[in-house]
Amino acid sequence: MENVVIIGSGCAGWTAALYTARADLQPLLVTGKHPGGLLTTTSIVENFPGFPEGVDGFELMTRMQKQAERFGAKTTFGMVDAVDFSKRPFTLTIDGEKVEAKTIIIATGAGHKHLGVEGEAMLETKGVTYCATCDGALPHFRDKPLVVVGGGDSACEEAMYLTRFGSTVHLIHRRDSLRASKIMADRALANPKIKPIWNSVVTEVLDVKQDKVTAVRLKDIKSNIESTLECSGVFVAIGHVPNTSIFKGAIEMDENGYILRKEGSRTNVEGVFVAGDCSDHVYRQAVTAAGMGCAAAIDAERFLAAETK
Repeated sequence: MENVVIIGSGCAGWTAALYTARADLQPLLVTGKHPGGLLTTTSIVENFPGFPEGVDGFELMTRMQKQAERFGAKTTFGMVDAVDFSKRPFTLTIDGEKVEAKTIIIATGAGHKHLGVEGEAMLETKGVTYCATCDGALPHFRDKPLVVVGGGDSACEEAMYLTRFGSTVHLIHRRDSLRASKIMADRALANPKIKPIWNSVVTEVLDVKQDKVTAVRLKDIKSNIESTLECSGVFVAIGHVPNTSIFKGAIEMDENGYILRKEGSRTNVEGVFVAGDCSDHVYRQAVTAAGMGCAAAIDAERFLAAETK
């Protein structure tokens, strides 16, 4: 019987593990299939407090893991296959094995939607990125033409942020107008550095042979004419998908699959708490995820303490 099982090994998960371990709860953290989460795909993190020179995303998550384990957190490298939140203690199936837990902290994060085009996966972290706030200030994007793919608020925000660094920001959208809120769209289109390319989709990211982004191949969806646009970076901003499908029917979510929070980190299931990007579609930053992990750990600790009185 585990006091706390934490599902997910990103900033939220490891921070929750650190706090519950320091509370002598001996938490069990289940890493999932991508130990360290999305941050491990970021070559350098420059906006996490305490690292003035920046820190490699993989290194940051490794440090968090070591810090949590130093205080007694246990780690299992595996996947949660199924959950039963219908009664306590809760039952998890981890790689086919049943585990019982008094409390659960869900910190499964969210994944970026991908374009699914040739060259995208091969050039990830080599010019293809999914977070302008994370990567936009990197040296190889400065004073270079950049591409943002998308037409919503996130795409507009990313494009405006990138105007601080790139020489030109091409905003590629499959429609002839942005679907962002009017104020965001107006602000983006008024920026002289942002050049919209309408009715177009990216069909390939170049150049895998050079092992870096040099251009994108575009297709006009009305005329079917293809063209090549030179750039040094491709920022994909077409949305996120929370990693919550396993909890469908077991816990309250919104229409997009984000787990709904009640007071603090509490969910509608007593004893189940949530932290990080699987319940946050607004900020999606490493530091906010860590803060939510701290909150979930404190809530779980207080929940267990109240039960033992």
